Amino acid sequence: MNYPKGVKPIAQGEVIKKSKKSAGRAKIKTGNRGMAFEAAINESNEYYRERNLALITKRPTPINVVKVDYSKGALITQAYFEKQSTTDYNGVYKGRYLDFEAKSTLSKTSFPLHNIPKQQIDHLERVLSQGGIAFFLIECVSLNETYLLPASYIIDFYHSRPRQSIPVEKIKKHGHLVKEGYSPRFDYLPLVEEVFLK
Repeated sequence: MNYPKGVKPIAQGEVIKKSKKSAGRAKIKTGNRGMAFEAAINESNEYYRERNLALITKRPTPINVVKVDYSKGALITQAYFEKQSTTDYNGVYKGRYLDFEAKSTLSKTSFPLHNIPKQQIDHLERVLSQGGIAFFLIECVSLNETYLLPASYIIDFYHSRPRQSIPVEKIKKHGHLVKEGYSPRFDYLPLVEEVFLK
């Protein structure tokens, strides 16, 4: 893929060079740490689609193209986000609309609430008010575990703000461990069935 002015994003897990100020500590760009997680979810969704189990797609982020360089095969050289996006995924499973957000955290102890923009909370509240299924898939990178957490729990926690992050112990208590395997990588549909449809 061609990026504006030759800028290429840092791959998942790629280490940024250490600076003297970082006191010898390497950092991973936070904007890219969830890319491998989303790629795995996309593969899982494709697995579900191919077997006619569900139709779930990644929602594109709306952009407004300002400048295109046609000398290089219609390369977008300048664009901006048209509006704030809502959630990552939506679709249909067994006649029910579902909508969810995928998040990653490197912390072993908590998931920071500042990782959830208010427009995502507002959107998921609207989904629930219309009888849709709404949840988060939270990847705890350091624990090598992923949990399905109903949006209603996160929405309540977000509004009550007993603290600025959700403890991992609460995620484990109120969430459901997603089975990981080869194909699909994250088999979350059985949990959707168990949590929302029984």
